[in-house]
Parts: sequence; C-alpha cells; structure tokens
Amino acid sequence: MGARYIDLLARLEALRAAGVLLGLDRMRAVLARLGDPQRRVVTVHIAGTNGKGSTAAMTDAILRAAGLRTGLYTSPHLSRFTERIRIGGVEADGDRLAALAERVAALNIPLTYFELATALAFLAFAEDDVDVAVLETGLGGRLDATTVCEPVATAITSIALDHTEVLGATLAEIAHEKAGIAKPGVPLFLAPLPPEADAAITAIAATVGAPVYRHGRDFGAPPGRSALGGPHQEGNASLAAALARRAAEACGRRLADHDVAHGLGDVTWPGRMEWLGEGLLLDCAHNPEGAATLAAAVWPAERRPRALVFSAVAGKAVPEMLAALAPAFEFIVATRSSSERALPAQTLAGLASSAVASGPPGPVVSQVADPIAAVESARTLVGPAGLVVVAGSTFLVGDVRAAVLGEARDPLPTSDPPARPARTG
Repeated sequence: MGARYIDLLARLEALRAAGVLLGLDRMRAVLARLGDPQRRVVTVHIAGTNGKGSTAAMTDAILRAAGLRTGLYTSPHLSRFTERIRIGGVEADGDRLAALAERVAALNIPLTYFELATALAFLAFAEDDVDVAVLETGLGGRLDATTVCEPVATAITSIALDHTEVLGATLAEIAHEKAGIAKPGVPLFLAPLPPEADAAITAIAATVGAPVYRHGRDFGAPPGRSALGGPHQEGNASLAAALARRAAEACGRRLADHDVAHGLGDVTWPGRMEWLGEGLLLDCAHNPEGAATLAAAVWPAERRPRALVFSAVAGKAVPEMLAALAPAFEFIVATRSSSERALPAQTLAGLASSAVASGPPGPVVSQVADPIAAVESARTLVGPAGLVVVAGSTFLVGDVRAAVLGEARDPLPTSDPPARPARTG
C-alpha cells in the first residue's frame, strides 16, 4: 500500500468526527457532479438488521459463478478499508481508491465517512465496467447513503432491535427505516419477518408501488446449499438467489441452477460463522438477534467443551446478548477489542456474571484484557478438543482473525463513527 492510501485513511479518520449525518442531498449533489456513476451499473440493494452482508456476499458469488463481473459494497471492514469495495471478488486497490477520493474532495462538498466510502464504491464500479453492483446498506435504509442507487431489485433480510437510538425503539419504526430502500416498480424480496415489521414494510411498499415477493410464497430454497455456516443462512441463500436471478435478467442473462449452486458452494464471508481450524469459530454477532442465532448454531450441535471470548462496544444491548449466549457455553472470557469504544473487560465480566446468576447454573466467567491472550486462555479452559467462539464485536473478530491468520491490517486503523441520536442534513 502506498502513501496515497495512507492519506485516504487519514482523511477517513478525520471524517469520523462528523458522526452519522443521515440524508441523501449531499450524495446526490456529489454524484451528479461526478456524472451519476450509480446509474451506469445494474444494481441490487440489501437492507436488514442481520444477514444483509451474508446475503450480499452470496448474491455476488452466484453472479460471479455465472460469469458476470460484479462489484460488492459492504461494511464494516475487519482489517482493511479496501475490504468494503470488491470487484470481481478482489479487494479494491488502496491507491486507486485514494485517487478517486481526491476527485471527490475537489468538489468541495462535505461528506461523512460513510458517504465518501459509498461515493468511492459507485465510482469504482462504474469505471471498472462492472456488470452488477451488490450494495449493502450501512444504517437503516431510508436515509442511508446507498439509497441513492437505482436498483433492479431490493431485499430486506431481517428486522430486530438494533441502533434504536437512530432507527427507532420498536420493530415497526425500524422496519419503516429499512423499507426506505423500496422503489416504485422494483421488486422487494422479503425474508420471514416479525408480524409488526412485516406490516410496516408492506404498507410502505404499497405506498411506493414496490411489488413484494415473500420467501415461501413467491420464492423458495435455491438449488444447492451455502458454504456459510448456520441454519439461518438458508433464508439468506434464498434471498441471494432471487436477487441474483433478477440482476442477471436485467443484464440479459438467465441464471442456470448450476450457477446458483456453484456460487453458493464457493461463497466466503470472513468473520461470519467462520471456522479457523476445528476449534476456533468467529462470528460478528453484535446484537441480541445475532447472539441468539449464534447460540442456536453452537448448541446443541457442539457438545464438546465450549468457551466464549466476548467483547462489545458501548451502546450495545450487552446484557441481552449475554443472556442469549450464556446457555450455550461452559466458560465466558470477557476481553476488550482494539476499538476505542470497547467496554472494559472488567465491566463485561460483571455483566456476564449477572447474566449467569439470573438463570440456571451457567458458565464460569473470567476476564483477560488482551483479546489474543483471551483466546489462549479460552483454549486452555476447553482443552485441545474443545471449541472457542469469538463474538460480540466486529472489532474483536477483526483483531483475532488478523492475529491468527497473519492478515495485513491498515497502518492507520479507521472505522465508521458510532451511531448516535439521528441527525439529518
């Protein structure tokens, strides 16, 4: 990586101070000055509380298996900012993104961290002759920077309580924000959702004029199974296949069943139910729904000794997450990720002890401040044949994954700003 990329990282880190500023006017103004690159690529757009990244990765893999050139835009990243923007399955070049960022900066239109990242994705995809762009929303949907796209299909993977300080305190309110990706005449594919959320989304889709397609009624299980672990990925795979078929049709192609099966079988999505050997499982579960899904995948499928290495950032529903996870483990090792927003290991250990004390006899709780040392402590607790699961924070998963695999990390770490009470502009 060159000096220009490091300059980009510094610029992104400086933009974190602006926080989350929802709204589409700035993005539209910038993109118009850049020739509206978002209009030059067939696009699918995915929102949801959990599962949207996995669904995006599977959609991308299916389309690539069919021979289409894809652009994949996701967030957050684990080790490198360039992970967010992939073309043909390959991370974007950092210096190339830096050059694009210089063009954006020359417009003198202030953008937030996520808005700049999104503008870079649109430019990279348009200028690298991508056939299909697969976009994951960052926060919500209605006012998310990605929503300036003009998709041929949209999807909502799940609705649960998360980012309530920004998106709303009820499932209906959160669903209202997520449903903001719906567009007139554009198919909206839905996974099974809580009734309150489904009703809110259906009402918005009807108002907008977006036809709704439901899993189990209008589309079902795809041919083949996803390589991504966990039974929850079956529904995500169905959404991915439906999105990929619609995108391929928009490109004048028809997906064969073997393309779908091959893409699903080859998909990778780092840090999401990712096995690093037989005894280490990483998952970015960072809210109660994700925690419950992870717990269900671990127990009773895994009957060997199990230890959870856990970290979380401030503002997350930590007691609820721990209450969902604790029954699946015999040990919990609280730690602290490299994020400046990470809660102290001692605080998390206290919350874990409270979660254990409120129910039947549960896991033994300990604390190790350093995350890599925490993994080693957990391995000692479960023994050579045991299972260590790392979860609770994307930052923690990034720390552990990079250490175990020797992954290169950005020389200047940067991340999305924390979500705070909504501001629009």
